Amino acid sequence: MMADEEKNDQGAEEQEQPVDETPAEEPQAAEESSEEALAADEGDSGGDQPADAPESTEDEGDSGDDEPAAAAGGDEDVAPPTPKEIRKLARSSVDGPAEAPRSGEERAVERAERRTVAAASRRRARVRARKKRSDGAGMGTPPAERESAAAKSRVGTVVSDRADKTITVRIERARRHPTYEKIVRRTNTLHAHDERNDAREGDVVRVVETRPLSKTKRWRLDEIVERAQ
Repeated sequence: MMADEEKNDQGAEEQEQPVDETPAEEPQAAEESSEEALAADEGDSGGDQPADAPESTEDEGDSGDDEPAAAAGGDEDVAPPTPKEIRKLARSSVDGPAEAPRSGEERAVERAERRTVAAASRRRARVRARKKRSDGAGMGTPPAERESAAAKSRVGTVVSDRADKTITVRIERARRHPTYEKIVRRTNTLHAHDERNDAREGDVVRVVETRPLSKTKRWRLDEIVERAQ
């Protein structure tokens, strides 16, 4: 019996407690109403100030400093223009109407015309150069006279005929010195081939250059100019 009475008392207390029927969203509604009131007060006091305007000038300075830094960083990453891009920019800077694209045949015709004009210009330049040479103007230094490719010949005196089919010839040369105007005499000897052993010591002979016949012989006897007495 005691247990039943206690249960009845607890049920009566639960019924007596008031039920809180206020919705849970009332605090949020109160906060929203307070924010709307503040916004209305600011609108009455500020007037023309836009809602998106920056709060302070410090933010503007910070943003301005960031923009050059960003621009500088972007310049470092940008690659230099290629030659093709440079040519394209040069063509785009030319004043006047844009040319229509040309076909390959039109380009070939234009190239042939340019070559024809260049060939005519070169032809006229050659004609002028030939006429200038014929008149004798601007000849400059005359070309040097070239020596003949014929075999060289020397006249000398036989100084030895002791070797078989070989004579030793002394060649004397007398020339005027280019600076001191003095006659300078020079002598050199050479070995010549005498096939028939005709030359004798003291004879004046003429020798002619020939192919190498031995280690020292590069000349051969051509004729005996004068016999020794």
